[in-house]
Formats: sequence, structure tokens, C-alpha cells
Amino acid sequence: MKNPITILVSLFLTGCTVMGIRSSEEASYSLLSENGNIQIRQYPPVLVAETVIEASYADSGSIGFKRLAGYIFGGNVQKHKMAMSAPVLREAASENIAMTAPVVQQQVGNHWVMTFVMPSGYTPETLPAPLDNKVVIKQLPAKKVAVLRYSGSLNQERIAEKSQILLEWLVQNHYKLLSASRSAAFDPPWTLPFLRRNEVHVDVE
Repeated sequence: MKNPITILVSLFLTGCTVMGIRSSEEASYSLLSENGNIQIRQYPPVLVAETVIEASYADSGSIGFKRLAGYIFGGNVQKHKMAMSAPVLREAASENIAMTAPVVQQQVGNHWVMTFVMPSGYTPETLPAPLDNKVVIKQLPAKKVAVLRYSGSLNQERIAEKSQILLEWLVQNHYKLLSASRSAAFDPPWTLPFLRRNEVHVDVE
């Protein structure tokens, strides 16, 4: 039987998430500039766990999340449990996904890539190895990222709408685009929509 205090803490944290209070570690970055709800950020190199899902956008979220959550909650060679970090990234897979190309160019069918940012303090040598061969560990290089932040639903139509706004702003302001857009979610699905923190990210030069 679980300790009553553990249960109460778990319920409290779940409630905080529903109400928009986040406790997960967020990937670090430096803010380079800001214009309304659009920011240009500099991200350092970061370790991630990534998986490719063949499913509709709606189904890929639960499939990918379950697979990656299984890895960080003990589904690894060392049976080591790690803290959840934010954001969770999702983007359309491309023809070059098997070659781990950093730039997404063209979606191939219903293939989606979901990425968990690993907690700080790990290195490629100390990060536990996944048991599931569909989970791949990568170290992403430092990059400059344009970000548009918004709240509300995290569906495909909403992401496409916000991505278009960000891409048009970048073109108007003469930024060179280095990737297609990807979604970044900072809250689990049960968070009240108007309290969610959602973003779209595009790599820029």
C-alpha cells in the first residue's frame, strides 16, 4: 500500500499541473530578442530521447509519450528513473529521418517524431541506455531558435496556424530559416487549455 503522504503529494502535483503551475525542469536558453509573443532564443547543446511514430497526429501523441515516458521512468538498462523535463517536442518526420538530418524538409505519410529533453547533469556517457530500440538518444547541437508562444488547444490545425504566423514574421524580418516548424508542449493533456503553455519553434541562422 502506498504511503498516504506520497499519494497526497502526487494529487497535489497533478492539481498544480491542471491549474498551470509547472514543476518540471525546462531546457535552458538565452533570450536574444523579443517582439510581442515571438522570441529569438539561443539554446546550448542538449541531450534528448527521440522516437518515430507511424500513426495519425492525434494518435501519435499518446503512443510517443507512452514510449518515451517508459524510458525515463525505468525502461532502460540501468532501470534508472529520471525526472520529466520540458518541453516535449513533436514534428513531422522527413525523408531523411533515418539519417538523423537536423532539418525537416518533407513529411512522409503519417510519421511523427516526438522528443523528450533530458534533465541537465547527464552526458552521453552517463545517460541510461534505452531498452526499447524505438527510443534513440541524441545530442543536439547548439542552435538559434525562433519561438512563438500561445495557449489553448494543441491540435494540428492550431499548430499550423501559429506556425504560419511565425514563418511569415521571420520572412518579413529577413531571417534565414534552417528548419520547418515543430510544436513544443510544456503541459500534459489534462491541463486546462487556457492555462497551457504551447510554442512553435523554427531554427534560424
